[in-house]
Amino acid sequence: MFKATIMYPSTPSARFDMTYYIEKHMPMVKTKIGDSCVGFTVDAGIAGGAPGAHAPYMAIGSLTFESLEVFGSVMAEHGAEIMADITNYTDSQPVMQISEVKVG
Repeated sequence: MFKATIMYPSTPSARFDMTYYIEKHMPMVKTKIGDSCVGFTVDAGIAGGAPGAHAPYMAIGSLTFESLEVFGSVMAEHGAEIMADITNYTDSQPVMQISEVKVG
């Protein structure tokens, strides 16, 4: 299994519409990926690791999929549409990481 994790850095002036992200964006992305997407999660940042610290990310979205090849082909086909939707819910510049899931 593989995971695409998209992290949205928290800054004092950043905007993030969690409702849009949960109800529109992530389901749209899952639909584009199709059956190879075996699930997705959305986390809302609430705090950092130290007492009183702010969360370094406003939100983190993860999509779990069966193969890198399928994810790559989906992004080649639908990536522009997926990326164009980002401005509908945030002005933060997302950071993406692709990982191989070792323990699930």
